[in-house]
Amino acid sequence: MKSLELKIPPAIVFGLIALGMWWIASLDTGHFVDPELGRVLFWILFGIGTLFGIAGLISFYRARTSIDPHKPEKVSSLVTSGIYRLSRNPMYVGLAIILGAWAIRLGSLLSMIGVVLFVLYITRFQIIPEERVMNEKFGEEFEEYRSRVRRWL
Repeated sequence: MKSLELKIPPAIVFGLIALGMWWIASLDTGHFVDPELGRVLFWILFGIGTLFGIAGLISFYRARTSIDPHKPEKVSSLVTSGIYRLSRNPMYVGLAIILGAWAIRLGSLLSMIGVVLFVLYITRFQIIPEERVMNEKFGEEFEEYRSRVRRWL
C-alpha cells in the first residue's frame, strides 16, 4: 500500500471524509446531542481546531520551511517550538478536531466514524512516511523530539 503514501493531499482526505460524514448523518435519524448545544460545541471546537492549524502554519513560516505535505523532503528545519511542543502534527490535529466538531453539528454519533477514519488514514499514509523522511534528514534530533512529543496529542 506504499502507492497511497503521500499521494492524496490531507485537505482532500478531510473534505471527502466530511462529505461522507454528512451522508452518514443523513441516514442516521437520531441526534446524540441537542441541536442548540451542538451548534455551540461546533463553533468552540471549530475554533480550537482552526487555532491548532494556524499555529502549526505560523511555526513553519517562522522557521522558513516547507509545508508541502507531498514533499516532506523539502523541509529545511525540524520545527519543535510553539504548538509543536504539544503535538508533532498540529495541523492534522486541527483537522481531526474540526471533523469532530462537524460530527457534533450533524448530531450523528455514527458520523464520528469519519474522525477515526481520518486519524487512521493520515497516520498510515501521511504521518508515517513524513516521519521516515524526518528521521533520515534529522536523525538523532528527530528521535529525541519524537521521544518527548506525541504524534497526535
